[in-house]
Amino acid sequence: MKLRTIFNNKIIIAACLTVVLAGCTNLDEDVLDEVLVGETSSSTNALAAVYDRLGEDTFTNAGGMLAMQEHTSDVSILPTRGSDWGDGGKWRAMHEFTWAPDNAVITDNFNRITDGITRSLVAIKAITDGNDDQKELLLAEAKGMLAFYTYHTLDLYGQAPYRDPLVAGAPIQMLQAGDAIDDLILDVEAIIPQLADLGQQRTHNGRFTKQAAYALLSTMYLNRAVFKDRYNETSSFNFNEAAVSGTDTDMDRVIYYTSLLIDSGRFTLASNYFSNFDINNSGAPELIFAITQKIDNQHNGSNDLAYNSMERNQRCSPTNRGTNASCLTPEFYASWEGHHNDPRFSRKYQYADGTWFMNDGTDVSVPAVTATISGVTQPWFHFNRGIQVGQQYGPRLTPSGAFEMVDGRIKVSSLVCEKSATTPMDFTPDLNFDNPTQAVFAQNQINRGTRCFKFEFDPQAGNGASNVDIPLYRLGGIYTMRAEAYLRKGDNGAALADVNILRTSRTRESLYANAPGVALPTIDMDILFREIGFEMYWEMWRRPQMVRFGKFDAARMTSAKPASQPFRRVFPIPQQVMDVNRGFTQNRGYN
Repeated sequence: MKLRTIFNNKIIIAACLTVVLAGCTNLDEDVLDEVLVGETSSSTNALAAVYDRLGEDTFTNAGGMLAMQEHTSDVSILPTRGSDWGDGGKWRAMHEFTWAPDNAVITDNFNRITDGITRSLVAIKAITDGNDDQKELLLAEAKGMLAFYTYHTLDLYGQAPYRDPLVAGAPIQMLQAGDAIDDLILDVEAIIPQLADLGQQRTHNGRFTKQAAYALLSTMYLNRAVFKDRYNETSSFNFNEAAVSGTDTDMDRVIYYTSLLIDSGRFTLASNYFSNFDINNSGAPELIFAITQKIDNQHNGSNDLAYNSMERNQRCSPTNRGTNASCLTPEFYASWEGHHNDPRFSRKYQYADGTWFMNDGTDVSVPAVTATISGVTQPWFHFNRGIQVGQQYGPRLTPSGAFEMVDGRIKVSSLVCEKSATTPMDFTPDLNFDNPTQAVFAQNQINRGTRCFKFEFDPQAGNGASNVDIPLYRLGGIYTMRAEAYLRKGDNGAALADVNILRTSRTRESLYANAPGVALPTIDMDILFREIGFEMYWEMWRRPQMVRFGKFDAARMTSAKPASQPFRRVFPIPQQVMDVNRGFTQNRGYN
């Protein structure tokens, strides 16, 4: 069979997959029996369904891992903005730390991530029972993805369901993070010989290869101490415990696996940091494991990581606009003080004729480049990338719904907020909620909060669609993990070297003479924490990082987050799940 065709088509193996551990959150064993035994779909189709789960809102939707891992952190927040984004307070709760077992964001993401577990189990059985000529490879990928979904479930919820797919009538088990992390590590280490090297056996960075396994193992070893002692009152985690296998420590294993990736020669750091998040970035040299997105007649990708933060009157085409939702916290924006010249902070766009979009009031017009959207050719406006602050500029619409033009070019004007036309689109670093404990803005305050334009805005198929592949693991993140492991071992010099490689490998645009980032003279834990934020913001890793560094529980009053107890380091099992399955025990603090 031609894997490339099947995986690009992303065929879902059976509608019943959405029933188990999703939707109705039915964990009944009879239902699971129907899925594991009653389907005869091919091995490749079963595995395609496993990969599909990554891009079906889980890691691409603003309500998915972005809400769980970033909005609960010091990086971002999704406040109520006037008449928008109230939704019963479910978004505010993620930053106010008032979530409960009935929170819809927590329930939806439990369903999504555990559905990934179910699909992986189905694939393991289908591949085992099949006769595919790449059976060994496909089975290793399915087991790798089972570990990937299980790891994320344990990270978020502290527990994860499992059932042996090859044993008829096997009971559902509830894996506990403290014990299961060791088994997961051993499981992934065991399948490495059967996995393909990236690019071999027709693999690509959208599949679970040896290199994806190294990255996952680095993550698991880095967080193993937290999994074993989640509720430690002082966040004094034992990061140098003996590793699961061998005589090394956890941090030694992080260094070992990250070095396999860094020293392999397969990946290189992009001088233009934002190219990692461009449209059609599938060949980006940093991508190790990514969600392959494609605008077609099946999924159309997701542009949520880009357009969720844009204001509704910010339009990259006449038919594609922002949604004015999420923004950065004042704390995270303040962490960049003195570092606005870092190439990862922002980048201005240059058109082919040399025009720069300055976004500072000096722009009059930009070239009318075009994109074909749903078969119609339309103008395509390029906003700048990275962190956006202050008054915003761009195209306005005519009464007929077209961009305003001047001399055959797209006219650039100062912008106002769509739902408060007397409010300038002036993105302010401070949020200044009327009630400091509630993330709520009045209609004339909806401009507040600096915005994250890290991912490129794809104008191709109307709101929400995208060709941008979403990095799950990329080389920049691997360097941050190795730097952290070095520092936790007391090797400040090696940690500083890795951080400075990241800093100096990135360069600014030619408008600023392609200046590289500036190396740091020293490093400590607080500096490293800041630097990881510079490299990895908006990529759905911040919450576990904050827990490791002992910073998750602290109050962030300028963004409505109070001091919290250690039980908040893990989310509750959704009440819907507790109601239908007695196998789960509710996590501490949520009874």
